[in-house]
Amino acid sequence: MHENANLPRPAPVSLRSAFWYWLKLGCVSFGGPAGQIAMMHAELVEKRRWISEQRFLHALNYCMLLPGPEATQLAIYIGWLMHRTRGALVAGLLFLLPSLLLLIVLSWLYMAYGHMSAIAAILYGIKPAVVAIVLAAAWRLGRRTLRSPALIAIAAGAFVAIAMLQLPFPLIVLAAALLGMAGGHWLPAHFHAGGTPHGGAARYGAALIDDDTPTPDHAQLKWPRLLATCALGLALAFLAWLGLALAGGADQPLAQMGMFFSKAALLTFGGAYAVLPYLVQGAVDHYHWISSAQMMDGLALGETTPGPLIMIVAFIGFVGGWSHALAGEHLWLAGVCGALVASWFTFLPSFIFILAGAPLVEASRGNLRLSAPLTAISAAVVGVIASLALFFGHHVFWQANPLPHWDWLAIAIALAVGVALIKFQMGTIKLLLACAIFGLVLSYLP
Repeated sequence: MHENANLPRPAPVSLRSAFWYWLKLGCVSFGGPAGQIAMMHAELVEKRRWISEQRFLHALNYCMLLPGPEATQLAIYIGWLMHRTRGALVAGLLFLLPSLLLLIVLSWLYMAYGHMSAIAAILYGIKPAVVAIVLAAAWRLGRRTLRSPALIAIAAGAFVAIAMLQLPFPLIVLAAALLGMAGGHWLPAHFHAGGTPHGGAARYGAALIDDDTPTPDHAQLKWPRLLATCALGLALAFLAWLGLALAGGADQPLAQMGMFFSKAALLTFGGAYAVLPYLVQGAVDHYHWISSAQMMDGLALGETTPGPLIMIVAFIGFVGGWSHALAGEHLWLAGVCGALVASWFTFLPSFIFILAGAPLVEASRGNLRLSAPLTAISAAVVGVIASLALFFGHHVFWQANPLPHWDWLAIAIALAVGVALIKFQMGTIKLLLACAIFGLVLSYLP
């Protein structure tokens, strides 16, 4: 038992106090979902004891099953459990807004001044590091997920399907789910989800929401409220899209973004890295809102800002709005509108999933498990992320002008970052900062 297990239960937390915590988290939540979840655990479970280890992990298990950014959804869940719907909105919005505002500013600087040599030099140092970060993500997920030959085969098949056959990401997810359903029936031992490596329900003293704390009234499962919440979410999404369609036409970029990012929000199983290939297929290849080079730059910016990595949709929306601005429009205003539209349709489902589904989870505490289809989807995600690294690597390492050649310096940067991430467990932000400085210094050398 933890040495602080006998500490008294903390005093009730006001929404004002929670506001300042969620705002702080939104400003410092670097390091991707794993780092963000670790920050919340250290602060809310160990230090402040707002929620017990068991309740925290139970909420996390549900968020891991959902499409969308799990760290964002976990913040929404805990905010909702503590302070009802107001708490969910405060936690979720404050987790997202600092990242959104910062990315809008960086996107404007990129579009207005991205041609400057200093910015180009910084991005030259960061982009190979991003390739290594994506590969490291595939490696870490693969080590946790690919526990049987069947799952390895699904990952390899997903890699071939998206990298060589150019099959759409939703089709790959559907195929993996069907394989998982069949495998769970015929080869259950190969599709066992396994447990979480958290070492049991460690105790840090009595928590405000403890293991035995009764479910509060607002968290009780009530089917009319669940259906009303789903209906409200669908209405908000439809009315927002209808307003965009009526204002500029259904075939204009903003309305197209609304439809596209709504679909993307429902396909982000496995985190942001898994849905990036789908974003590339849609934003780069189909709609041409953004180029491959700009997509790579956007990922580099997304890696250096707090908040969920999927917030790169704000960069895609900004660049798409800027690039497709109608005559007479302010470019920056068109970009901001694009960023806001992309963010609204991407993150609205996360709020609805929690506000509608969390009462179901609270009513079935202790019974939530990963199913065989989701295990298979996780395996396919490993292959998809590896294909993403291949896509970015091609654009970073292969230089077509003035003469075709491999950029061996960029490859060396990526290898060094990969070793630092996987072998020495160095922090992402420190590595990106070092690579940015290296690229800047390199630009001043003769």
